[in-house]
Amino acid sequence: MTEQIATLGQLLDGAGTQWRAFDIGRRITKIDKKQFDAIEQAQIPYPYPLAGHAWIAIQFWDSSASKEPYVWFLKFPVDEQSKLVCASRDHFANMVIEALGNDLTGEQADGKLDNNPYVFTPNANKLAAFNSLLKTLLKQPASQYYEYAQLYFSAKLGFDNWQSVALQGIADYALRLENDSNLINLIDAWGQLPVEVVQPLSAMLEHVNIPVVLTEQLSQHAKNAIKEHDSLALVCALRAMSNSQAQGLTGQIVDSVLASELATDSDVLLTVAGRCYSLLEDPQRLHIFMDNCAHHKEIDTLFPSIFADLVAIPTIRPHLLGLLRKENRSETLARAIGRLFS
Repeated sequence: MTEQIATLGQLLDGAGTQWRAFDIGRRITKIDKKQFDAIEQAQIPYPYPLAGHAWIAIQFWDSSASKEPYVWFLKFPVDEQSKLVCASRDHFANMVIEALGNDLTGEQADGKLDNNPYVFTPNANKLAAFNSLLKTLLKQPASQYYEYAQLYFSAKLGFDNWQSVALQGIADYALRLENDSNLINLIDAWGQLPVEVVQPLSAMLEHVNIPVVLTEQLSQHAKNAIKEHDSLALVCALRAMSNSQAQGLTGQIVDSVLASELATDSDVLLTVAGRCYSLLEDPQRLHIFMDNCAHHKEIDTLFPSIFADLVAIPTIRPHLLGLLRKENRSETLARAIGRLFS
């Protein structure tokens, strides 16, 4: 046993594996190895913390073997500056070495870490999206459910016949918009899809850098939803376009939302904070957003939880702390901020 536990990167390299890391807490985002190393050394904050933790997926494989890659889903606490608490990572690495030695991909690796306190299982939507993403990265075929989903979205089965469309099929479709006529079919279908399909579909699309043409379509649906006070349709459109290539368009919709009658709807506010958070790096928009949160009827629960969530994100933190010192705040926002520290 070495005295000093290496980083996970060194542990994986030392075991002769190929590997890559992703954030899987907010949206599924690849973390490059240099950045991951700096995170592990606590030189930089974790970029996407959620609920006081870094939620990480590490995919690794034995470069000589033909077996399917392994995946670790890991959650480690972060400190108040969102830097990794290295003691937890060291504890996990020790447990891995005790359970598996240096053979991370051997026969005995299966199930050995099931009760590890740092291992978690993502929810069904995330798991389906992650499975699809890995298959596209590994250039493997989609799951057996994909073709049926393609048939469904091409309007050949009738949109009411959604019960037999599998979640994994929806994920495969969302992560393969550039294949066949998937994108065109989705644009044609969106307005006719039942909520039972739109909800999981938008949960998949939030991990996809969707093209401008689909964003324009979703933007139109979002405007209609604002007009009709349909918070569910609006939440789905916001989720689906949150990671779009056209962030300017998404920003315009968020601005329209913040000026609308749905501006203090809790689901809408939570969606903007949880999915469109990168747009809140704009100090002006952030100020309007936090003011809306302060005007929400459940001020004592919603405002502190959204504040705690956003202040942990390194790119938003300075702007949010700046808001605490800002002078031209509404009385309501000033009171809400005062309550945080009382």
